[in-house]
Amino acid sequence: MISRPKPLVIAIDGPSGSGKSSVSRTVALRLNLAYLDTGAMYRALTWWCTQQGIDLEDLDAVAQAAKDLPLHMETDPRSPSVQVAGVVIDEAIRTTEISASVSKVATNLAVRNELCHRQQALIAESAANSGGVVAEGRDITTVVAPGADVRILLVANQDARLARRAKELHGEAGHAAMSATHDQIVRRDKDDSTVSEFMDAAPGVTSLDTTDLSFEQSVEAVLELVATHTGRDELAITLADRDRPKVRDNG
Repeated sequence: MISRPKPLVIAIDGPSGSGKSSVSRTVALRLNLAYLDTGAMYRALTWWCTQQGIDLEDLDAVAQAAKDLPLHMETDPRSPSVQVAGVVIDEAIRTTEISASVSKVATNLAVRNELCHRQQALIAESAANSGGVVAEGRDITTVVAPGADVRILLVANQDARLARRAKELHGEAGHAAMSATHDQIVRRDKDDSTVSEFMDAAPGVTSLDTTDLSFEQSVEAVLELVATHTGRDELAITLADRDRPKVRDNG
């Protein structure tokens, strides 16, 4: 009788524009694992509160909305989706308005506690049903899944992060486009860092600097870290020495 391999849980954190969402999703695809975008959960709650006319400054009301939130997360990396009350809101939660407001929800400690429990339940469910999960966000490596098999903090310098987000939102990274995205990157990271540490790797978390890496190199670097930390030879990949990323193991 052949035993099934132990479910693999990969936790990836990072600031805005570090590449954590796109890299995490692609890693999940390559490894045939589930994918959980925890940031989308905070965006979904922000959207729901605006739909319900809830003042985001009313901490108690927002915390109650988090408990009542009729949320469904589709964790298939081929078609990840977010639904609230049966409505698909994938595009609605990526608007500038939601991006500008989500920190008010994400810095609500009662909300973080509620969504943390939901995230832990989704990770456990995904690990059981899909053989593993790649979960990404701000505090996955430290709070949500500190016992994950692999814990990685993706980082990049501010200019690189601004350029990536500008290309994502505006199609180019000129001065005007980067200025337009400055608030989403710098201000949000500053706000969120008051309740979550995601700029420096915690003990046991490996820091991966993607500043000078292409998207594919970033994916390969994460896959190599997974192979190294799990000892699963079937996950191993080979990078040319000149392409090896700047990795710091904060063990």
